Amino acid sequence: MDKDIENNGIQQTIDAVNILKTAILQSQARAVKAVNQEQLALYFGVGRYISVNTRNKHWGSGMIKSISQRLRNELPGLRGFGESQLKNMRLFYEAWSMLESNSPIAIGETEKDTQNLDDKYSTIRQLQLANLPDFPIIEFLSISFTHHIRIIETAKDMDERLFYIRYCHNYKPTTESLPSIIKKQDLYHHQGAMPNNFLATIPDYKQAYRAIKMFKDEYLLDFVNVEELGMHEEDVDERVIEQSIVHNIKNFIMTFGKGFTFNGSQVHYDKLGHDHWIDLLFYNRDLRRLVVFELKKGRFKTAYLAQLSSYLRILNDDDRREGEEPPIGIILCKDADKAYVEYIMQDFRQPMGVATYKTADEMDKELMKVLPSKEQLEKLLED
Repeated sequence: MDKDIENNGIQQTIDAVNILKTAILQSQARAVKAVNQEQLALYFGVGRYISVNTRNKHWGSGMIKSISQRLRNELPGLRGFGESQLKNMRLFYEAWSMLESNSPIAIGETEKDTQNLDDKYSTIRQLQLANLPDFPIIEFLSISFTHHIRIIETAKDMDERLFYIRYCHNYKPTTESLPSIIKKQDLYHHQGAMPNNFLATIPDYKQAYRAIKMFKDEYLLDFVNVEELGMHEEDVDERVIEQSIVHNIKNFIMTFGKGFTFNGSQVHYDKLGHDHWIDLLFYNRDLRRLVVFELKKGRFKTAYLAQLSSYLRILNDDDRREGEEPPIGIILCKDADKAYVEYIMQDFRQPMGVATYKTADEMDKELMKVLPSKEQLEKLLED
């Protein structure tokens, strides 16, 4: 009995500590978030003040440097207000100055106040976001000032900037890695590379971004060589491509990256007495979803989406396990009109995309000459 009382006391202590720890961490997170929002609002106001005075020649050259030095002299220990940082505040304001027109303060101003140049040149008016439909206010205020500057410097289009603001909010990339993510990975433009409906059908932004990033619009199946098979293009059917993929399944998986497990080819499902055969079935650990690949030898047809949709419905009903997300489907075909595919795909509620493929015999002959052979690549990998 005493032992039970002792154990119960220990468990109560553990439970209480966990509750208190959660509350402390949540409070700290809210405090950091509030500090960040206050900082962004201040930097916007400072940026506005500097922009108005410098762009209209109200200040002479070298004024920003002089202000920075004087601030540090009068406020010892002040950080974040160097010359380059003040210029970044101006950049931040000028990139998002359109937000000011919807600010409660700006809306409440009279025409006289707006035209008062003395007031305009001498007022630090911080940003107050409100009444902004369809604008990601939470994401905008959640990321650091340095993240904002990197986005502004690297992404020039407004929609692209909003995309990366959401991306930073969800994925928390470092400020050092962000320019490379925008320039090299080019996730924003890549999202439209493969026609897909992931953003419309996958509620979780993180999951949608992962899926967008994972699949490309075209794949080189360089282990499939129609000429070596002694076949003409018109004689090739989906089973030939499928069997080549199955025989080279490691290479196929490596084109997508880590996290894929091969579940099988021509996977059979019986639904209400009707047979369904899925060409290639995978499971992705990162997406926590089954992934279907349907292979088509010719140009995209609208019927392919209906077929894929039925497979996804069956998998979702009969083979989706607890903790898994709904399955994704990808059609691999020889050719597709992206704009047309995206238009047709709008009415489908399951997440799916359409990609194209090329085989080794379709690669540029001159390029093939300079590429290492399969044996050379294997030796390099072994070394």
